[in-house]
Amino acid sequence: MNQTLPSPKDESIAFVGLGRMGANMARRLNDLGYRIAAVYDTHAPLAAALAGELGTRVAGSLAEVSSLARVVFTVVTDDAAMLSIFSRDGDSLLANAGGRLFINCATVSPRTHLEVAARAEEVGAECLEACMASSITQAREGSLYLMTAGSDTALARAMPFLKDLSASSRHIGAAGSASQVKALVNMVMNINTAGLAEGLGLGAALGLDLEMLREVFSQTGADSRVLKTDGADMQNRDHECYFSAAHAAKDSGIALSLAMENGLNLPLAAATKAQYDRMVEKGLGELDKSGIAELTFPGRG
Repeated sequence: MNQTLPSPKDESIAFVGLGRMGANMARRLNDLGYRIAAVYDTHAPLAAALAGELGTRVAGSLAEVSSLARVVFTVVTDDAAMLSIFSRDGDSLLANAGGRLFINCATVSPRTHLEVAARAEEVGAECLEACMASSITQAREGSLYLMTAGSDTALARAMPFLKDLSASSRHIGAAGSASQVKALVNMVMNINTAGLAEGLGLGAALGLDLEMLREVFSQTGADSRVLKTDGADMQNRDHECYFSAAHAAKDSGIALSLAMENGLNLPLAAATKAQYDRMVEKGLGELDKSGIAELTFPGRG
């Protein structure tokens, strides 16, 4: 007798961390008919607004999140936040966590991903890294590029959801490996962004037509993905935030820590981090990464 397998859309799902990426991923799955059982954010009004929009409930605690949902997406800010939500003490996602799958999407250090995976295993839960190399628009449209890491069983369980959130994905390997690759992606992207800001800034100082200069860049070795996404924004001072300067500083720091652990000197990555650190110090950390041009264009700094 054939038995009908449960649909992934019948699975109970929660989101922890409702910033630009987490909220739009929740909206995407909700639009497709997935059952969003709960949302949670340390900023309660943010959680209440999204819960009202999606017709779901706000979990009053992390422990309640795990009691309401068997699949939990986490999209938090940094290593400290990640370790906090998976704390062994106090309110934690690890309470009521047996059989749960945690899909962890934040850009945090590989060491933190490994620690969280170990803590989850202790209570009978699984983790999958699902590092994102895209931005807000892609999260909302379900066209993210994802790098995953973790066990084959966790990957298989997560794939129905990840396919509806992404246009493409690549499984990197064991826990910690996807976050290594993501750190390198963001390190190179940040270097390219800083380089483009300097090139356009110098072009402006020379009195060159920046529309012309961007066109020439696009047809030569100066071309890059960043030129397409950030070039006009740098010229026009349009720094609506898709990926903040503060996050750029943090992510470059993750890569530099990996370099230090492996005895490498990465002067370009270090100089780029210093520029994004300057933005944070000047109160510009919540601008988009394109805002680095404010440090390089004549008359702006």
